Amino acid sequence: MSAAVFFGCTFIAFGPASALLLITVFGDPLRVIILVAGSFFWLVSLLLSSLIWFIAVQLSNKENRNVQRGLLIMGAGISVLFQEAFRFAYYKLLKRADQGLVAISEDGQSPITIGQMAYVSGLAFGVISGAFSVINVLSDSLGPGVVGVHGGSPYFFLTSAFFTMALVLLHTFWGVVFFDACEKRNWLVLAVVVSSHVLTSGLTFLNPWYVGSLVPIYGLVVAMGTWAYCTAGGSAHNIWRCFTCPKKPDPHVLIYSTLRNPAED
Repeated sequence: MSAAVFFGCTFIAFGPASALLLITVFGDPLRVIILVAGSFFWLVSLLLSSLIWFIAVQLSNKENRNVQRGLLIMGAGISVLFQEAFRFAYYKLLKRADQGLVAISEDGQSPITIGQMAYVSGLAFGVISGAFSVINVLSDSLGPGVVGVHGGSPYFFLTSAFFTMALVLLHTFWGVVFFDACEKRNWLVLAVVVSSHVLTSGLTFLNPWYVGSLVPIYGLVVAMGTWAYCTAGGSAHNIWRCFTCPKKPDPHVLIYSTLRNPAED
């Protein structure tokens, strides 16, 4: 049973991300490089925020649970700010790299657009963030032990997997909207992205009241996904065409003529 829980939760958490990676990233070496570099930037942000939280814990009263919970909330907020700061730094780095690619290209055009960079970097942040958030949970799901024996929720592993999936998708959507806002210098949109990230992290403190945390988070997934889709140039007409799959009219005109038998000698 533990193996089934492990593989089931893994596929839920990383199924959509794996599909996106296989279909849209791994076939292009440049996108793979952007993916790996984006993961490194997220890891550095995690290292710095963890260091600040660790120092704060060591200087505080470890016996006071309220103080420790407050430091945990503070650490989550600082972590979000560091992640968004490093997302901005990564945007600046990619812009400089894009200028270099344009300079060395034969046709004077970049082989990758800023929108594609935003998508891949957001996916990189999401995958590495999801891996760090759920890896210990998946390890515990292999046993020994049973969830819920001491009053805990039996849906802990399942809800953790769904939260990880939402986090991966949100980071992808945040990346698209964030980079577009940086291009247009729209600071209000940047503030909205950072605020929604803070809200998502804050909602996790409502656990184990999963209805109060997962439902709003998936509401944010739908809202940010729609926003990112429109930012990338999507429309309702494109969605309709995707589901209806209309056949394109054949541009070729066939001219039929009467075939006559060859004349007899």
